[in-house]
Amino acid sequence: MANTFKLKSKANVGVTTVGIYTSPASTTTVVIGITCANVSGGSINVGVGVSRGLNGDDISLLKNVPIPQGSSLEVMSGNKVVIQTADTVTAKSDVNNSLDVALTIMEIT
Repeated sequence: MANTFKLKSKANVGVTTVGIYTSPASTTTVVIGITCANVSGGSINVGVGVSRGLNGDDISLLKNVPIPQGSSLEVMSGNKVVIQTADTVTAKSDVNNSLDVALTIMEIT
């Protein structure tokens, strides 16, 4: 089994939920860290979740969490989340073009 560390990111996330990363076929992925940065001119509320591709049990890791202007939030705080083939890490904000998301992962193939 090969372990590969990667950084996946998405800039200017807004009010529509977007996929940050989808785990490929035959891959288990460990989410090591998620950083959300407010790049807008005011406070925003953000959500981060996992869309379970094969079983449909979508979950929220954060829901309507405020991030003040010019601040960032480290979501994982030492914890890890394991996602499987076809699972997608998602994010959204309550303000258009206001959120940058960085996702640090390890793919196991």
